[in-house]
Amino acid sequence: MDTFVYIMNFIKDKNIASITPTSSVGVKKVCSKIDFSQNKLIVEYGPGTGVFSKYLLHQMGEDSRLILIERNRNFNSILERKINDPRVVLVQDSCENVLDTLRMCKEAEADYIISGIPFSFLDHDLKHRILYNTHRALKKGGKFLVYQTCFQTNNHLKTHLKKYFPVVNSKYELANIPPLRTYEAIKA
Repeated sequence: MDTFVYIMNFIKDKNIASITPTSSVGVKKVCSKIDFSQNKLIVEYGPGTGVFSKYLLHQMGEDSRLILIERNRNFNSILERKINDPRVVLVQDSCENVLDTLRMCKEAEADYIISGIPFSFLDHDLKHRILYNTHRALKKGGKFLVYQTCFQTNNHLKTHLKKYFPVVNSKYELANIPPLRTYEAIKA
């Protein structure tokens, strides 16, 4: 069902990066960079149908919070129906407005921000507004965890991340279909 929903939205929305949701292997690899032993604030850009969101909620403590920022109306409606958890705030907006979203949620900074938005599809200015605001939205030592399908190669994202984050690690995850390139960018 999720794959069908992704395909339909992929056809209609140029900001959708994939025709399938991320596999459980891909989700676990990206989320392995999160310390769930302490209460944290996690922000997710473009949660789609909620595969990461469900995993995060299962791993998070009772006092942790998850802010989901989804701009696609169809995905937003699906998330409203699927996720009924007091730890979640769902915001229909663009992730470039993450600082406004944090203020609205009465939060200062996030511990982690996870993103699957297709950075290679974005124009230069929007890409850098998102990265700049993401950096500002994170606590010192906070992590920006990004996953991209391996086909999104133009203007390699690591180069752009290094303009804002001093430490950027990158790996391929071949067990996902399509394979993923993952990034861990750490705020100094």
